[in-house]
Amino acid sequence: MMESQTIDGSSRLVVSTKAGTNPGQTKMKNLRKDQRGFSMMELLMVIALTGIITAAITTAFFQVFSISTRTANHMIAVTQLQHAGKLVSEDILEAQEIDIDPSGPGEFLKLGWVSQNTSTVHNITYTMENGELWRRESIDGGNATLVRVAEYIDPSGTTCVPSGGVLNFTVTATVGEQSETRVYQIRPRPGT
Repeated sequence: MMESQTIDGSSRLVVSTKAGTNPGQTKMKNLRKDQRGFSMMELLMVIALTGIITAAITTAFFQVFSISTRTANHMIAVTQLQHAGKLVSEDILEAQEIDIDPSGPGEFLKLGWVSQNTSTVHNITYTMENGELWRRESIDGGNATLVRVAEYIDPSGTTCVPSGGVLNFTVTATVGEQSETRVYQIRPRPGT
């Protein structure tokens, strides 16, 4: 059954159901002639623009995340190098005996000195094990104290080479894809 109604001067087409027909059917109304919906082309353009904007935001997010990871890896490598350089430099400056070619497994530097005030004998050995730099200190021949100095150290890029009265301590750290190298030039005590 079709009815035509006039409301506020506009005509609408109303479709109603007769009694006894499917109760799930509802009334359908036509839009006014001056009202328009979105065309298929407009909807497709909105969907395409939304996709482009989403892709740009996702790409920017992953770039920021990638840069953040690289920066963090770089900072970790630099921190490890600074810590290694500080401890090795301090020990070399104290040392009265320096062995840059020790024979023990993983050893690359042995130092020894006697404290001036207490006559305490210090023996320091630096070793490389599984990318870690370790410092073993024995005082007066007692039990050795083992301390990890730095992680992510590349053994092939870590050396201690004398040159013109100066020890060049070169250390390389690699974290992820970030690799950093520092060279510390240390002038030992005279007579060592």
